[in-house]
Amino acid sequence: MVQIQSFNSSSLTYKARLLAYLQLMRPANIVTAWADILAGATVAGGLIIPNHPNGSSLILLLIATTGLYGGGIVFNDVFDVEIDIQERPERPIPSGRVSLAEAIILGSFLLIGGIFASSLVSQLSFFVALGVALAALLYDRWGKHHPLISPLNMGLCRGGNLLLGVSIVPELFLKNWYLALIPLVYIAAITAMARGEVSGGKRAIGGLALAMLAVVLGSLLGLSFDHSQQWFYTLPFWLLFATRVLPSWIKATLSPEPQLIRAAVKAGVISLILLNATLAASFAGLINGLIVLILLPLSLLLARRFAVT
Repeated sequence: MVQIQSFNSSSLTYKARLLAYLQLMRPANIVTAWADILAGATVAGGLIIPNHPNGSSLILLLIATTGLYGGGIVFNDVFDVEIDIQERPERPIPSGRVSLAEAIILGSFLLIGGIFASSLVSQLSFFVALGVALAALLYDRWGKHHPLISPLNMGLCRGGNLLLGVSIVPELFLKNWYLALIPLVYIAAITAMARGEVSGGKRAIGGLALAMLAVVLGSLLGLSFDHSQQWFYTLPFWLLFATRVLPSWIKATLSPEPQLIRAAVKAGVISLILLNATLAASFAGLINGLIVLILLPLSLLLARRFAVT
């Protein structure tokens, strides 16, 4: 069994320990999870503004997704520790800046806190959050090691997160459940692409990811015509999403080198905010799309400081 580097984490300053914990949680990615909740809540309730009748529930769901996504990411590193020791020794656990026990405690606290916060919204929100947590743990421990199951498993996590936002109005949940298929396919595409970010990929896998991305773009464009009376307000969000993702994905497909694949995956993850902004604009117009889009600069800023993949 490979050993974690010898390091006394108790000798770290408070700031250094906090930084290590944040690195485990991937804060730039958590911001994209907030976008899922905002988009889902927009689908269910229209305008997202401070005096919205569901404002307190929205805050609780944002807290819930922070715990669910953060906890899932932490356990991803917990289960991958021996691989990371060999391939990414600079990460918090293999470097010894965070002990394995500390990571397990942090991940458990985040997941339980996320489920608890969702239970304060509704019974439906509780069960959706519980499903997301279980799907995340299933992926971390087992699903990601299976080429066919991995993309679907991760996609279920993200689709469930969008539906967690929709659950803010339980009566509209069944009517809009199918929207989870869009992030499911998109995340499946990112997961497929990400398989080559360490040792390189294959053109065939990149081509498959591009095909799934095309399905997502087509679905979003179709929704903009079906659900928005002013579809032309949605089109700029759609174009921004497409131009943000497509170039890097095409490069990574034509030349499946690790650095190009990592760039494509990073662009894909951050662009989840653009996907959600497009979805929000399709259902409730320009203002809602802009509210979700505001998260993009924050996520990009955090991505400069913290790892995304």
